Amino acid sequence: MTAHSAAAAGVKRERILDAAEKIFARDGFFAAKVADVAKDAGVADGTIYLYFKSKDDLLISLFESRMERVIGTLAAAIATVPTARGKLLALIRTYVGLVKDQPSTAEIMTVELRQSSKFMKEYDNPKFAELLRLIAGIVSDGQAAGELGDAIPPAIAARMIFGVLDELATAWLLSRDAGSPGRAAPRGKKFDIVRAADWVGELVTHGLSRRSHA
Repeated sequence: MTAHSAAAAGVKRERILDAAEKIFARDGFFAAKVADVAKDAGVADGTIYLYFKSKDDLLISLFESRMERVIGTLAAAIATVPTARGKLLALIRTYVGLVKDQPSTAEIMTVELRQSSKFMKEYDNPKFAELLRLIAGIVSDGQAAGELGDAIPPAIAARMIFGVLDELATAWLLSRDAGSPGRAAPRGKKFDIVRAADWVGELVTHGLSRRSHA
């Protein structure tokens, strides 16, 4: 494969991923049809299977692509922040900002992925592990510097922090006012997720703060 053909294939693959994000978020993973993804991407149905083994594989590849972007954005947001507490606050606010600004992507990463048995049971999820290492690294550095308490292991703290963010994102997405055919009806009034990010930041940083012992 020449450099030109490889580049063209890469562009086509990204076009398919963009289309899959749109269709999966609109129709739900189970209801979505590969033919609709192909139509939106402007390719023949069979072309999808030149790049992805199955609809589940397409969903997992979409997750990996979007998670890589998320990790890059979060890493950039905390790069110049000097303190662990500041890094945690910046990470939380940036993550929540991504959810608010890119709801279709967030829908895929927090709701639709759970509809794939392949993702839940067979996929090793290296990108998620990378995200957890990023969060755990902040906690570990803060503990080493004496800024954060050491009562909670960094790896466990990272899972706890992500768990709060994931639940917040899921609740916000499910409370959206727009209803699509075949999707569940909205659940109550949509809350201010940006304001909630500050509450999460307060909960996390206070909980991890170093305690003075009398």
